[in-house]
Amino acid sequence: MKYIVLSILIAVSGNLIAQEKKTLQIKRVTEAPKIDGVLDDPAWEGVDEATDFTQFRPEMGVKELDHQKTVVKMVYTDNAIFISAYLHDKPDNIMKQFTSRDNFGQADFFLVAINPNNDAQNDTELFVFSSGTQADAIASPSTGEDFGWDAVWDSAVKIVDDGWIVEMKVPYAVLRFSNNEVQTWGIQFHRRYRRNNTQYSWNPIDRTKGNIGLYHGELVGIENISPPTRLFLYPFASGLVKTFDGETTNDFSLGLDVKYGITENFTLDATLIPDFSQAGFDNVRLNLGPFEQQFSEQRQFFKEGVDLFTKANLFYSRRVGGRPSTFPQVNDSIEEVSEYPKKVNLLNAVKVSGRTKNGLGIGFFNAITEKTYAKVRNLNTGNTREELVEPLANYNILVVDQQFNRNSSVSLINTSVIRDGNFRDANVTAAVFDITNKTNKWNVDGALKVSNLNLEEGTKTGFSSSLEVEKVSGKYRYGIENSIADKEYDINDMGILFRNNYNNFRAFGSYRIFEPTEKLNNFDIYMYFNYDMLFKPNTYTGKQTGISVYAQTKKLWEFGGNINFDIGKQHDYFEPRTEGRFFTFQNIYNNNIWFNSNNAKRFAMFGNAGFVTLFDKERDLFSYWIGMGPRMRFNDKFSLSYSFNYEDGTGSRGFVTNIGDDIIFGERAQNTIVNSLSGSYNFNSFHSLNLTFRNYWATVTYDNGLFALQEDGTLSREDNYTLADVDDPNVNFNTWNFDFRYSWQFAPGSQLSALYRNSLFNSSTASTETYFNSVETLFKQPIEHVFSLRLVYFIDYNNVKSLFKKDS
Repeated sequence: MKYIVLSILIAVSGNLIAQEKKTLQIKRVTEAPKIDGVLDDPAWEGVDEATDFTQFRPEMGVKELDHQKTVVKMVYTDNAIFISAYLHDKPDNIMKQFTSRDNFGQADFFLVAINPNNDAQNDTELFVFSSGTQADAIASPSTGEDFGWDAVWDSAVKIVDDGWIVEMKVPYAVLRFSNNEVQTWGIQFHRRYRRNNTQYSWNPIDRTKGNIGLYHGELVGIENISPPTRLFLYPFASGLVKTFDGETTNDFSLGLDVKYGITENFTLDATLIPDFSQAGFDNVRLNLGPFEQQFSEQRQFFKEGVDLFTKANLFYSRRVGGRPSTFPQVNDSIEEVSEYPKKVNLLNAVKVSGRTKNGLGIGFFNAITEKTYAKVRNLNTGNTREELVEPLANYNILVVDQQFNRNSSVSLINTSVIRDGNFRDANVTAAVFDITNKTNKWNVDGALKVSNLNLEEGTKTGFSSSLEVEKVSGKYRYGIENSIADKEYDINDMGILFRNNYNNFRAFGSYRIFEPTEKLNNFDIYMYFNYDMLFKPNTYTGKQTGISVYAQTKKLWEFGGNINFDIGKQHDYFEPRTEGRFFTFQNIYNNNIWFNSNNAKRFAMFGNAGFVTLFDKERDLFSYWIGMGPRMRFNDKFSLSYSFNYEDGTGSRGFVTNIGDDIIFGERAQNTIVNSLSGSYNFNSFHSLNLTFRNYWATVTYDNGLFALQEDGTLSREDNYTLADVDDPNVNFNTWNFDFRYSWQFAPGSQLSALYRNSLFNSSTASTETYFNSVETLFKQPIEHVFSLRLVYFIDYNNVKSLFKKDS
């Protein structure tokens, strides 16, 4: 293997992309321009201009039209850089939907990407929309754009007779740069026209190869600036009132989030006495499979600035403050668990992260959760006792990541969970590399990971590895991949892993266009073939192939579809929930088609449909689904969207229970209906009302007897098991969530938000109920009402220091 890797590393050597870089000279001024969207300040006089923008999406190399010229200027002071952009256009053509921060909506935008290290890999992206809304992100080729990152900066927009004007003030505290006397930064400007979804850049971009950061221009003339003290305080107060089943509870809390620049390149983030009462709800669904459901992160602290910590996919932030790691030990004959906590409270969390001028990134994360108890009730006496189900726990991540060649990196990552007492401790270490040759044609990436669990019965050690080689430029792209994990590999204390014990091979290829055709802006076709095995024993488990297609028309309609086929027999070693046993099925086929109409129009629509079946003379399986939904933008302030999804299927087979040594499967019919509604009314870029609603209903009916799983993976009725032999496995699962939120950004970085929420849940065995009967039953359940109010105030140490200087 080492000779293969060495050969690949030699093969990916080459020369840098030959490319001319534009240069913009920045001017130092003593009097800063006023950020009001009016370019009459003396600071803007006699300043170098960035002009001659070029289209790169959907077509490359198209010059701006005369009435759409873009002119950008930059100046700087001791405290900040300032950007002005005059974006010429016909006012009636400018799209400017009002949205909340980081929400693109249907609006034109101006983007400045700043890279103080000029390394093509670590951009700070600042967006200003024609509506005045801001968005910001940190971006790198390995992790993409992280819009969870938020900074405090100032901007203003003004619509004028021949276009729109943007002015921006970016304090140095927003950026990470060295203390060199003379500096050259990477710089790029983008402009998007939402009406036809064209995008232009100042320095030309070649989309056929390389990451977008390679095509930045250079900002020169920055001299004698010093990184400021970066100390930001976010004190907050929150109050919550909750009513459920006749009981009312109140809660009030004070807390503090802190950002502190330890050095010019490294930042400490901390949340003290955290409060997540206004985090969004999870899209819960009925889960019949052997693996847990994965949810997206809803807590801001864990969404922001975590790009380094996502290396090697070892960090699933929902583990921190998630469910306890153990369940109480009870005497089933006389005891029951009367109260089991849904989550563990977080006491505090800190992050330290940054990157040096030489591309060395370091990240450290630590969080502490409190002791958590469940209540156990004695059925004879009625007395209750508490049992510890999660001790005081410490979660840690350490990441060291070295970037080089403007497109490559190697990383070392360690995660650990240390629990007090005789509870499990976990440690995972990974080495990761992602190397692209200097011509940006070939990429090789891979990882080696080792997990260790310290349990009462001893230490369990596992490993995993992956290696992928891919052609990453041009119309035709292809690659191969191998991924391995042994039976002991386990990262689920800090990360998420659905299965281990695999040795999988994958080959894939794609074709895409980079220049529009007569009818299409974009077209992409992708094909793959998988061959899967167990790692131990080295046994075949299945093979699959498939194809997917995506296209966008000149009128901005999008279409796509996919076909997947599991070829021959597939052996599922996880559905039986018993080590060494497997369930066999064969020749499963599924396809799906979808479309999106032009979202730039006031009325838009999406739809999808598909089905799954199998080619097996011994059994029938057929399931189909359909989804659709309109989206209406009534004006630039008010928009509403609705979606409906329906699925109906019969013939699916899966695990039910165990009877003695027998593994019992059942054949089931399943129906699912999901209704969701979302809407927003934005008074302006700083005031908004948002509505989110979701109702999920699913039924499962076992209607064809029960089977015993055989040693060869087949199912048999010879033991004559019936539904009377097991607890009723039929399911009627219904959830309702409704959120109505008001947000007001009353000062930069400061926000007041009010949230009203109600939710309902019901699960029963009445699987033959109709949808409307089930909803009627749902509303007979206790409804939870929650109202919360949260105030966050932003304090910049530099502003406070300036006030004291003025007073003195």
